[in-house]
Amino acid sequence: MVAQTPAPGPDGTSGCSIERSLQVLGERWTLLILREVFAGKNKYADIREALGVAPNVLSARLKALVAAGVLETRTYQDPGCRARDAYHLTPAGRDLRLVLAAIQQWGDRHMPCPSGPYAVRRSCSTGQRVDVAFVDERGDVVQPEDVAFLGPT
Repeated sequence: MVAQTPAPGPDGTSGCSIERSLQVLGERWTLLILREVFAGKNKYADIREALGVAPNVLSARLKALVAAGVLETRTYQDPGCRARDAYHLTPAGRDLRLVLAAIQQWGDRHMPCPSGPYAVRRSCSTGQRVDVAFVDERGDVVQPEDVAFLGPT
């Protein structure tokens, strides 16, 4: 059973955290930019080269991610060049690792690439493959069909 969509709050923002999240993350380039930043690409030119995105689109998406507190800028300067901004994940941005992994896992299962997955999720400490899952308060895995999105209790 799914709870009804919450009414907007007094400030006009959505009461639904999914809707509020999509206001920041719901554009295709946003998640691809985050994928590249998670892969260690922090410079504008490196992100643009990896994605082939138009400069105006990349600039707008980076600005939005900084404004939303997902990325922060840090100034760097290569020898002989002017100072520029590099983009780094904030704690809120680092928390999106799970979201990107869940999207990747869904795509690998339901829209697989004939040549195999783009990347495999592995534990850094053990090297074992890992899946994204629901986990209860005791740390036990809960099957997705046993999870309901209900209103606050």
